[in-house]
Amino acid sequence: MATTSARALRLLSVLGLGTTLGAAALAERLDTSVRTVRRDIETLRELGYEIEAIHGAGGGYRLGRATRLPPVVFDEDQAVAAAVALQTVPTILSGIRENSARALATLRQAMPARSRVQAEAFTVSAARNYWEFPAPPIDAGIVRSIGSAISRRHRLRVEHEGTDLTLEPHELVVWAARWYLVAFDPQAQRWRVMRADGLVPGPPTHTPFERRPVPLNDAVTFVMTTPDRGDTPARWQCRGSAVLALPAPVVARYAPGGSTVEQLTEASCRLTLGAWSWAGIAGLMLTFDADLSDLEPLELREAFASLRARTGRALD
Repeated sequence: MATTSARALRLLSVLGLGTTLGAAALAERLDTSVRTVRRDIETLRELGYEIEAIHGAGGGYRLGRATRLPPVVFDEDQAVAAAVALQTVPTILSGIRENSARALATLRQAMPARSRVQAEAFTVSAARNYWEFPAPPIDAGIVRSIGSAISRRHRLRVEHEGTDLTLEPHELVVWAARWYLVAFDPQAQRWRVMRADGLVPGPPTHTPFERRPVPLNDAVTFVMTTPDRGDTPARWQCRGSAVLALPAPVVARYAPGGSTVEQLTEASCRLTLGAWSWAGIAGLMLTFDADLSDLEPLELREAFASLRARTGRALD
């Protein structure tokens, strides 16, 4: 590593983005000459990095799948990202805490000293914040099975609520510490958003499918604005519901994790959620700044009455 120039490391960082770039484009990014870029590529190859030369239109250089692991090179921002990601992933995936710690230790050992110092500066402990309304971590095996089908573009056979389904999986989205699968259901001929922790993947089908345009052209937006995404009310000591004079996709996007949204009309929906107190539920519902009706249960109605009395005294 001591013989590797800073310029060659910058080149490796650019190639690490997974893009294919010609020598001229790389030279422009690195503010150097094409000849120097080619010399640095040879330097990296000597160090064990597999850099492929792609010929023809749209060709250039790209980082290949190395057969052995050379020293890992991160810039400072990448070192921080890797350290934080490996320390926080156990909060959304179960059964990998020990493996994440071992991976982080191995990664730090492979980093150059400067990157290692940056990574070690971000030693964190993940703790629960009750305002985040997180879900229990999902089994990593479920994510692995679904993710494998997505990357291979193979149909996915799952059991969901006692029913066997065959889906065309397109995206996995993590939102509010919950994993969602965006998939096309060929039998029902419709798109679905499904909680991944509610699925039991079967053996690989090895049946390919053609990728389709995701609704709204964005899987994240589709998940956030879909009311029917397989959520269930989180377990809290208090749980209540109300009808809001807002469209269901709007409420679904901004409702806290662990809540459910049921569309009633084009302009109204029922929001069900839990919290640590009835006043907490009332406060969360008021953040939507919309007319409320049909409050359930009685304890929630009493909490709203109490809040009205308190605010009234505050305004006197």
